[in-house]
Amino acid sequence: MPGPTASTQTPKVSVVLQAAAASLAAAGVESAQLDAQLLLAAAAGVDRAALLSGSMNLSPETLARFEAMMTRRRAREPVAYILGRREFYSLEFEVDREVLIARPHTETVVEVALEFIAGHPRARVLDIGTGSGAIAVALAANAPQVSVVATDIWPPALALAGRNAASNKVAERIDFVTADVFERLDAGPGLGKFDLVISNPPYIVDDQIALLDPEVRNFEPRVALRGGPEGLDFFRRIAACVRLHLERDGLLVLEVGAGQDGAVAAILTAAGMQPAGVIKDLDGIARVVTARP
Repeated sequence: MPGPTASTQTPKVSVVLQAAAASLAAAGVESAQLDAQLLLAAAAGVDRAALLSGSMNLSPETLARFEAMMTRRRAREPVAYILGRREFYSLEFEVDREVLIARPHTETVVEVALEFIAGHPRARVLDIGTGSGAIAVALAANAPQVSVVATDIWPPALALAGRNAASNKVAERIDFVTADVFERLDAGPGLGKFDLVISNPPYIVDDQIALLDPEVRNFEPRVALRGGPEGLDFFRRIAACVRLHLERDGLLVLEVGAGQDGAVAAILTAAGMQPAGVIKDLDGIARVVTARP
């Protein structure tokens, strides 16, 4: 799509969007029309509904901002990174290339956790590999009596997660800790026991990363994707120690990749856990495996 040119006539929103969507489609973007709308709305500083009303003018400054965004999107950078934000569980989260972008199917993890919390309203929760803090913040925002410890191996991710907790007004109930699964990387006391342990760990098979969409393989952090030769490394690490950190009536909730539920359940069984259920996401894919000590 060509950049804006000097003109006394303001281009119509519909014309700009049509050209932008065509250029994104030509670059291989599947959601070309929606992405063009989201980026133009952001460039104009309005919401998508106001943009599509057709009653606004597009200034040269707006068009320049839009073209800069479009250049990034045509290179297949995810919209969430371009905008610097992502909605998850009806909350807004800051995101950047230090963290994985939360997917809609991960909301299934939150729903399963909240169902458990309904019977344990003062639960102490551990979120392993919190990334942007999406799961931890969503739980704290929807369960006002829980306390959460959210861990990650990557300090920049924890800093961003802390900002998300603050912006969603739950920072006082989430402790962010630098840790590698259950191993503390900084000095201090152990993590203790929890009523609920949750994780959306890296689970992509290492040699399949090169086959992922460009948005994922070229932009999202490899440390949040690589699950080892079988995609199961982190499930084994979690299973090996989770019983030491779960209360007797506690629950483990794990997000798994498509087709991994049987293997993950077997890993948990071998580690002495009792698989409690497999829950499908909205696409009908087995997405969450639960287990008890």
